[in-house]
Amino acid sequence: MKYLTHFRTAFLLLLISCAQILESNQCIAEEALWKAGSASVVITPEENLWMAGYGGRTEPANGKIHDLWLKVLVIEARDGHRGVIVSTDTLGIPQTIYNNTCAALKEKFNLERSQIMLNSSHTHCGPVLRGALHDIYPLKENHLKQIAKYSDQLEQKLVNAVGTAIKNLEPSTLWSGQGFTSFAVNRRNNKEAEVPKLRLAKELVGPVDHSVPILAVKDKAGKLKTIVFGYACHNTTVGIQQWCGDYAGFAQYDLEKMFPGVTAMFYIGCGADQNPIPRRTLELAKSYGSRLAHAVADTVRLPLVELDPELKTSIEIFDVKLGDVPTKEELETLAAGNPNNYRVRWGTRLLKQLNSGKPFITSYPFPVEVWRLGKKQLWITIGGEVVVDYALAMKKDYGPDTWIAGYSNDVMAYTPSVRVLKEGGYEGATSMAVYGMPAYRWHEEIEDKIVESARRQVKKVRNGK
Repeated sequence: MKYLTHFRTAFLLLLISCAQILESNQCIAEEALWKAGSASVVITPEENLWMAGYGGRTEPANGKIHDLWLKVLVIEARDGHRGVIVSTDTLGIPQTIYNNTCAALKEKFNLERSQIMLNSSHTHCGPVLRGALHDIYPLKENHLKQIAKYSDQLEQKLVNAVGTAIKNLEPSTLWSGQGFTSFAVNRRNNKEAEVPKLRLAKELVGPVDHSVPILAVKDKAGKLKTIVFGYACHNTTVGIQQWCGDYAGFAQYDLEKMFPGVTAMFYIGCGADQNPIPRRTLELAKSYGSRLAHAVADTVRLPLVELDPELKTSIEIFDVKLGDVPTKEELETLAAGNPNNYRVRWGTRLLKQLNSGKPFITSYPFPVEVWRLGKKQLWITIGGEVVVDYALAMKKDYGPDTWIAGYSNDVMAYTPSVRVLKEGGYEGATSMAVYGMPAYRWHEEIEDKIVESARRQVKKVRNGK
């Protein structure tokens, strides 16, 4: 009887020990997961603001095709390090909004700039924002007040949405994949009217990036919760006077219909010299959106690569010199032109500044950011409207699965490669006036500075820093 009692006691202790081990293993398994949370908020202007993107517009918006959205995904690695991904149906986040929101996110949530990734879809059917593209349109004082008010509201919505996403954090798994769709065409190398014929003959030329990078978030039960996807192509299918996310907006709506309860977030890649061609109709915007959405859905339904719950983030903001500056004589000639022309408004403003004795800026603080998700997945973001050369070169350097986003954090101008700078044209030179820059182009140092910054930061995050 004595031995039986000892046996029962030993067996009971063994059961308790096993239960503790199982509980411990479950805790370890949960600790080994990511945490993720998302949030979405409508940012469709309530007033008929001026729309950003096309210089030929003569009046503000007059309605909407669908709502514009701001969406947030917050991810947290096993060590507690967080990353904030923000997608917006806007032409581009300007420096003032980037700086203000980063300051607010630091104060409220102790987030550093390296942990914040703001991307714009570059829809040309979104609102003009504070401090960006004001020379393009004949903006009056009341228009500027509307723009300032909306921009303030956008900043607050962004900060609030990050807070909501943080509250929604839950154990999750992260997965990467890559799809493909081919409606983007290099607009510098193919005449738009000839594209249908060239496409049929398989004679389209010029560099392109048709990859569709995908980050999928699932809960610990394996249910899909959030999809972040990218594509390198201008959102310029339509030029209507109604709010619309263009093909990227339709793609997000389509994905959220295909996967009920999922948050779909788009970011634009290095598509500054890429257009959806043919274009100019709403039907084509819907079609391209559908093609992109199905490329994402087909990839998500296949086996993806699981990412370990590790996150390293880095950012550098460095000065890039501006290039050729207009002379006083050139500005006077411009200022004497038709005031309905945006270049005349640009020249007039610069001439006034020059005559007031206030010097032009000679360089600009330029952001490049690098993240590493899991053991290997790199995500590089570059400010401005970035041409495709950067994506192709970085994929060659760091691997074909590297994600490269343009239009990130601060969209201050086009970001040409040296090749595009030397060739000139809109992306290389004349577009600087669109953004109000006091120069005709960037200095040729721009490509080396961006590439070198990315290289330093890739080395840093790969070394675990």
